[in-house]
Amino acid sequence: METVLQSRTRSVTIGPEHPFVIIGERINPTGRKQLTEELLRGDMETVRADAIAQVGAGADVLDLNVGAVGADEVRLLPDVVTAVQDVVDAPLCIDSPKHDALEAALKACDGKPLVNSVTGEDHSLDRILPKVREHGAAVIGLAHGDAGISMNPPDRLDAARRIVERADELGISAEDVIIDPLVMSVGADPQAADIALETMRLVRQELGANLVCGLSNVSHGLPGRADLSSAFLAMAIQAGLTCAIANPQSPQVMRMARTAEVLAGRDPYAKRWIRAYREEMGRSGGD
Repeated sequence: METVLQSRTRSVTIGPEHPFVIIGERINPTGRKQLTEELLRGDMETVRADAIAQVGAGADVLDLNVGAVGADEVRLLPDVVTAVQDVVDAPLCIDSPKHDALEAALKACDGKPLVNSVTGEDHSLDRILPKVREHGAAVIGLAHGDAGISMNPPDRLDAARRIVERADELGISAEDVIIDPLVMSVGADPQAADIALETMRLVRQELGANLVCGLSNVSHGLPGRADLSSAFLAMAIQAGLTCAIANPQSPQVMRMARTAEVLAGRDPYAKRWIRAYREEMGRSGGD
């Protein structure tokens, strides 16, 4: 199964037979005081710099989130879309829980973006999926329903199936629904990683859908986050993960993504690995 995202000039294909896709997470005001202040006054300097830096570091798609306290997302999110599209050609992932902000941002998007996200809850399906269909977008489906987040992988599979089925009823193809199995912190629940990995395996086996996760969630609240996140990434790629919302400016995460896709047979003859290795050696002055 292939999910194709597009910008004005570029396409990115997500799928198990394609290279692993990194969705850059940095354009997000959470925990970033300077970015929050800039967004609230409509200053796009850091947004543009982050977009350029992430694409330069290897991001294939950029996630755009403006959920700062006091932010008018309906006004601000389209402005961020425009600012990013002015400086990079990566497809976009529009990230907001507010359907009116999504609507405004989707109108400003060139190409075919990804919407982050819809849940299996009726109110979310009814509000978000029609917007996805109207704008010809793809969508991330969070694997939980009206009963909330279950710690039972088959329940998460049921929620994912419900999203795929409701999308199909509206004319959104299964290829355009990417399932998020819900990665939670192992610092809060020691079984969180295992539950997410088992959900990935079930979704791949039963639905064949592409899979995405917020990679940094697994290490939230713990030291050595890049080490934990990159180790989990290798396990998740083996379980069927096809893309991740992650920090492309983390050398550990990017190195692990490239390593894991070689070992999973998704980088034939290690061409991407060799190219990335040579580029890294060139930057460091190594032989």
